[in-house]
Amino acid sequence: MPVGTVGTVKGMTMDAVRSTGAGIVLGNTYHLMLRPGAERVRKMGGLHRMMDWPGPILTDSGGFQVMSLGALRKLDADGVTFNSHIDGSTHRLTPESSTRIQHALNATITMCFDECPALPATPERLAESMELSMRWAARSREAFVPREGYGQFGIVQGGTERDLRARSVRALTEIGFEGYAIGGLAVGEGQELMFATLDFTTPLLPERQARYLMGVGTPDDLLGGVERGVDMFDCVMPTRAGRTARAYTERGTLNLRNARHADDLRPLSPHCDCLACTRHSRAYLHHLFRAEEMLGPTLLTWHNLAYYQRLMRTIRAAILDGTLPDLAPRLRAHWAAGDWTEDEFPQPIPPPVP
Repeated sequence: MPVGTVGTVKGMTMDAVRSTGAGIVLGNTYHLMLRPGAERVRKMGGLHRMMDWPGPILTDSGGFQVMSLGALRKLDADGVTFNSHIDGSTHRLTPESSTRIQHALNATITMCFDECPALPATPERLAESMELSMRWAARSREAFVPREGYGQFGIVQGGTERDLRARSVRALTEIGFEGYAIGGLAVGEGQELMFATLDFTTPLLPERQARYLMGVGTPDDLLGGVERGVDMFDCVMPTRAGRTARAYTERGTLNLRNARHADDLRPLSPHCDCLACTRHSRAYLHHLFRAEEMLGPTLLTWHNLAYYQRLMRTIRAAILDGTLPDLAPRLRAHWAAGDWTEDEFPQPIPPPVP
């Protein structure tokens, strides 16, 4: 899911986002409740109308952002009181208010309100947090208004502790949700430990409901997550990388600020049909970033989103035809091989059609 935190995928029109093949985007309760405000979004016709996005929208509950505020927030059994990072004003989120705000936003998929502690953390701290999150999950579900075509996801917590994750899954499946998210990962534990946690968590989740790994990640993270049973992902990485001159390709990551691209007339990738690759050269993209022109981040964001969607389509096709075990090592070998050589990929961008 491309991330549209405040009602926009940064640097992109929604037509451009659609052109990448994306079918669902993400918004964020915390940011939207502060600006422009949930009631104002509702008056604008909801998040779909405001963003010009007719497809599904998932909204993060705001729990992760609130927990990231550190000293600016105070946690209690009922919810969280916090100061806005924008103007210092005081606000409060509870499971009930988070769910109501997401309803006002008209989120297609509502996330339950949870606490997400940073890792590493002691087992005692993780257990306390998980149990609080499960109580909040029950309250979030009680506050959710069922509507046809809409749903709510529970969030599995428990850090990297096997028994805590199992207890969390049991509590959530007893409540019953339309889908299940795996939270509390990609928060400092590293890929190896994240994958190990997925190894014992995803098999516990219902097979016929979506499994969503929150806040992940690199192309290799996505591939490893799918291999371990994950269906859905979101991450700011492709858009953030686009704004900082990094392009994801089948041969790893390119830094477009690097001087070696200054005279390179080839596109970023021979396999991509995005606007950056079909109309512009690496040399031009390098120039845009060196000149600090806003078109550079836009084109590279467009490319990265297109690459992520193409990667997921490729993985999905391999699952359907039973070839994922063969595809996965090939993808990883290509990422590790580095950029194409001139002999492998010599063609420049074709001239524009008059």
